Amino acid sequence: MRFYEFEAKQALARRRVPLPKSELARTPEEAEAAAEQLGGPVVLKSQVLSGGRMKAGGVKFTDSPAEAKQAAAEILALEINNLKPAGVLVEERRTVEQEYFAAVTWDTRAKRPVIIFSDMGGIDIEEVAEQHPEHVARMHFSPSRPFPDFSAKLAVANVGITGGALNALSRMVAALAGAFIDHDLTLAEINPIGRLDDGSFVALDAHMDMEDEARGRHTALLDELGIDDPEARKARPPTQFELDAAANNDADPRGIAGNLVEFDGNIGLIIGAGGGSLTLFDAVRAAGGKPANYCEIGGNPSVGKAAGLTKLVLSQPGVDKVAVMMSIVSNTRVDIVARGVIKGCIEAGRDPAEAIAIFRIPGSWEEEGFVILDKYGVEYVDRSVSMHEAAARAVAKVAG
Repeated sequence: MRFYEFEAKQALARRRVPLPKSELARTPEEAEAAAEQLGGPVVLKSQVLSGGRMKAGGVKFTDSPAEAKQAAAEILALEINNLKPAGVLVEERRTVEQEYFAAVTWDTRAKRPVIIFSDMGGIDIEEVAEQHPEHVARMHFSPSRPFPDFSAKLAVANVGITGGALNALSRMVAALAGAFIDHDLTLAEINPIGRLDDGSFVALDAHMDMEDEARGRHTALLDELGIDDPEARKARPPTQFELDAAANNDADPRGIAGNLVEFDGNIGLIIGAGGGSLTLFDAVRAAGGKPANYCEIGGNPSVGKAAGLTKLVLSQPGVDKVAVMMSIVSNTRVDIVARGVIKGCIEAGRDPAEAIAIFRIPGSWEEEGFVILDKYGVEYVDRSVSMHEAAARAVAKVAG
């Protein structure tokens, strides 16, 4: 789940990260009152769960409360990437002499969190890393131990910062890392950190993403920020296809058959949960396929639940075939999944032998599942065929 900027800043304020004075406004009149209270030039920022606010016109600078009111009206009426703003953050405008970038995220290769710091903030860190690698520092640390503040200091010092600036920036980076660990975040970012004309440092913008599964462990924080439990908090509103998949998953507590994300492709995917599903999704793309969706199935869903998901995926325009694949599992009953996907094909008015491009699910009751697949003429493979080869076969069938 993703936090709005004003929420991420509230979370940082709890850790004494210095911030500009600001007020959240939900109407033009509230924005006018906030600008009056702040007493000076302000910047108004659309509160949407998406990037590109500046380019889309969601950030405006004003010099008076009347201008702030007009700017807020324009921002509140503006959708960015099909997202309506939850409000406008009205923030004091200060003179910034230099901008910095700080983030903590997961390095999936190293399997550890990493601090990324740069003395060139305010722009895409990817661009800085490519064109000015000497201005980007990385520092890994262990998530299972108390965060060592010297890791933050090393990351800042590695781009040549010294003296009082080193101490001030290190404290901000350490607070960011603390929030990352304590709140099960996948991303904690301040871009930019601004060095003001008086020599102080403030977090001018902030972004945070939390693991969906961690929400139950952080109800106190979410309650404090006013985040309701049902809020999905993705980067875009869910499509009807995604809502229908969630309803299918929620209708039966047994197993998983949902957690779906829609894409614009022609091959439907019914793939195992966790890292295996991500690997299979990438394998389909690597073979030249265009997935119509990402989804997860596993944990012994009922026949009806698997059938509902299959029927739903086959209902997507342009989807003629589905690939049913998992990595290596030990507890999922192959026969139940086989019955479910075949039932879904039949209920969708499709021949399972034609609609299922490949079936690759290693697991329990495997032989019984193969008997069912044989009966309906569905092509299947066992674990001796790799995930990548199975994905390539599915893509070839769709292309053929």
